[in-house]
This record gives sequence, C-alpha cells and structure tokens, in this order.
Amino acid sequence: MNDHIPTSYPEQPMGDWINSFYRVHGVEARPFNFHSHHEYEIYFFHSGDCRYLINNRIYDLQPGDIILLDGMTLHKPNPQPGSTYIRSMIHFSPIWLQELLVILGTPNLLDPFQKLNNCLLRTGYDEAGICVDEGIKRISTLIANQAAELQQKGEKSDTSEAEIKLGLAQLLVKIYKMSHKELARHSNKRTEKEHHAEGIASWINDHYTEKVSLDRLAHEMNLSKYYASHVFKEVTGFTVMEYVMGCRFNQVKYLLEMEPEQTLGDVSRETGFESIAHFSRFFKEKAGITPSQYRKKRLKIEIS
Repeated sequence: MNDHIPTSYPEQPMGDWINSFYRVHGVEARPFNFHSHHEYEIYFFHSGDCRYLINNRIYDLQPGDIILLDGMTLHKPNPQPGSTYIRSMIHFSPIWLQELLVILGTPNLLDPFQKLNNCLLRTGYDEAGICVDEGIKRISTLIANQAAELQQKGEKSDTSEAEIKLGLAQLLVKIYKMSHKELARHSNKRTEKEHHAEGIASWINDHYTEKVSLDRLAHEMNLSKYYASHVFKEVTGFTVMEYVMGCRFNQVKYLLEMEPEQTLGDVSRETGFESIAHFSRFFKEKAGITPSQYRKKRLKIEIS
C-alpha cells in the first residue's frame, strides 16, 4: 500500500450508508482538518505516533486503540511528522442501521456510540482487538468486491449487500460487548502540557460564540500568551483560532440544519462571526458550497 493518500478518501459503492478504509498509510497532502460528519465512526489505530483530539479531550494513541465517534462531535487526528501512521475506519449511518437492528432484535447495539460520549477502547491488540481488526478488514473486502461487481455487471446483487450488512452487525456485537468491560474505557494520564491544552479547548468550547482573542484567553486561563498558543499548537496540531473557527463551523452546520427558520444573519451572530460577509466567505471556503446551499441540501436529505 502507498505511504501517501489523497486529501479526500474515495467514495465506496455503498457510500450512502457505509464507507470502510482498511490500514490506510501515511498522511494527507495537507494537515488533517478539525471536522465532523453525520455518520458514526469506528476508528482503529494500528501504528505511529499520534494524538487524537475529540472536542476538548486529547488521547495519546497506542496500537490497538479503538475510538467510537458519534460523528457530530468535532474530532481530529494529529500524527507526528515522520511516524508510520496507519489506521482503519468505518463510517456508517445510524439511521439506516437502526431498522436492521430492530429486525435482529438488538436495537441497543448503537449504545456505545450514543451513550459513551466518544470513548476510547484500549485493547493492546488482545483477542478482542484482533477480532475488530479482522472485522473491519472483512467489511472493506466485501465493499471492494461489490465495487468490482458493480463495475463489471452494472448492478450489485442483494447477496453482496446482505453480507456487508451482516458483517457490520457482527462487528457491532463485538464492540458492544467490549464497551461494557470496566477496563475498556481508558483514562490517560495527562502531562502538564496536555492538561493545559485540554483546559484551553474547554475554555474555547464555552466562549467561541463570543469575541475571542488570545489576550482574553491567556488572561482568563492565567497563562502567558506565548505559552498558551505554543502549547496548544504542540499538543493538538493546530492554532487556537483554528480551533475557535472549527467550533463555530460545527455549530453553524447544526443551526443551518436544525433551525431552518433562523436567518443567515441570525446564524452568523449566534456563532460568533464578526459579519455575515465573513461568515459566508468562511463557510464556502470550508464546505465548498454557500450556507444557503448547505441548508437546502441537508433539509432535502432529511425530508427524503
């Protein structure tokens, strides 16, 4: 496998409900973005030197670590330059899967994603960790086989789709059992720098809708401006203002979709932007479409 991947992962044939990427090597051409998405995510860390930021929590990853993400919480990996960064991921739609789980009589299999608040499972590559690794590999292979089938025949069979669905359900059963072990939820020991970085992230989460400056943050956190900016960049991989804007962007997407009656001006003011022009320009730069286009697209998806 190549040590370098493109800036965006390719869509899989079942991208409307599941995407799977097994043992992806290297880093993207540009730094990993602080991002969110509507799908749940199973993230498996294989190797490298990487911290993972989830909202205001920072994890130093170890091989065999599994992170269960609800998708909408801001998150971002921060692999260190020069390390052999390898990970696997599955993104899937909880809306689609709920129907299948009800049929199977296991509607609570999504509890780890809904109730454990974006948790980390530390397996150390034990038997359970190896089982999850193999499950992700199997699903990735099934999706690749379906892609080949679709290319050759112009359609996908009901059998191949059923295999993927059942493979995901089996993987979720294993994860559900793991999540209920007392030791599965790992609490990292924090260094002083990590403690300060998490404190800064928490402060930003409380104040990003207001006028934020490094001077104000440093004063209220009782830190020097130089230390606050440098320790946050060192630990998380991005600047204080990048984090502020990431929080604002995530909230904007939420309001555009969940509060359709709010005007763009209201959304702009409520999320801390200085002007609607800055708001519109920033959103289009990050999302590739205007706020109005995003709202129409998301509402259309919800209605359909």
